[in-house]
Amino acid sequence: MFTHNKTLQYTVRVSEPNPALANLLLEQFGGPQGELAAAMRYFTQALAEDDPGRKDMLLDISTEELSHLEVIGSLVCMLNKGAKGRLAEAVEEEGELFRSLQGAGNDSHLTQVLYGGGPALINSGGQLWTAGYIDSIGEPTADLRSNIAAEARAKIVYERLINVTADPGVKEALTFLMTREMSHQKSFEKALYAIEPNFPPGKLAGMPEFEEMYVNTSQGEGDMRGPWNSDENFDYVSDPARFTAVDGGDGSASVRLPAAQKKLVDAMADRSTSAPDANPVTGIELGKAEGTMARTTKVELDAGGSPADADAGTQSRPAKSTSAAKGKSRSKR
Repeated sequence: MFTHNKTLQYTVRVSEPNPALANLLLEQFGGPQGELAAAMRYFTQALAEDDPGRKDMLLDISTEELSHLEVIGSLVCMLNKGAKGRLAEAVEEEGELFRSLQGAGNDSHLTQVLYGGGPALINSGGQLWTAGYIDSIGEPTADLRSNIAAEARAKIVYERLINVTADPGVKEALTFLMTREMSHQKSFEKALYAIEPNFPPGKLAGMPEFEEMYVNTSQGEGDMRGPWNSDENFDYVSDPARFTAVDGGDGSASVRLPAAQKKLVDAMADRSTSAPDANPVTGIELGKAEGTMARTTKVELDAGGSPADADAGTQSRPAKSTSAAKGKSRSKR
């Protein structure tokens, strides 16, 4: 069960209201790298975890992430406090209030009006929080790697937020939250490498002949060699003949169809064949401007709707090929 301690994990001290900064901090409240996403990712992983040590770790970290959500939400509320009162009490002229909330290049006027200055479950661009941010797959060697990457991304977002504020109290709280991401990353790294073996993820082995093949598919100026594709670590392949149809087949896609289904597929193909010897009149010939598309002759229609030039009409609308006609006949039966 959960209980709540009313004392924040880190004291929030805001020097002055700043709705624009509050809007940016929503990235770590309801954004993809934010604290709610982290808490839900680790909490749902913990519920499904069979290893008692990892389960305990995931419950500890997911609960701490909720406390971080509380710190971020409190920062947002404090930064919005003055604007919230001004908006609610309407003590200023409408234009002046709007300008003060909007500022240069920020959308805090939207979040103020829609959410009253509270910490909405959105990112800094107004995108609603979604469970789609949670990418757990139920395999510890995959999920722990994803968690490590998630903590790394969160740290980078905190760095960027720290760099855009001069408020010492806000900067200090954000630095604390950033530092905790580093600690969580270390825990996940330790838990991952405590699993032996932990690579490849899952149980099934790969195909030995392709496990250490590096395919140089982007060739030309700028080709580089390093530990990611060195001969020491990989079978480096540049010849297209070696990385196409690598199974020894012809490189095509095929399926064995029952006779009845094959007959239907063939009929559909006949019915929808584009005749290669046709050159039909289209809207381009009818409506093109003079001086454009030199290879395309403009076609004028007579009163009956046929091309005015009989020769042009004959060239533009040839009879269907025999094969196409037969296909259409078969599809009708």
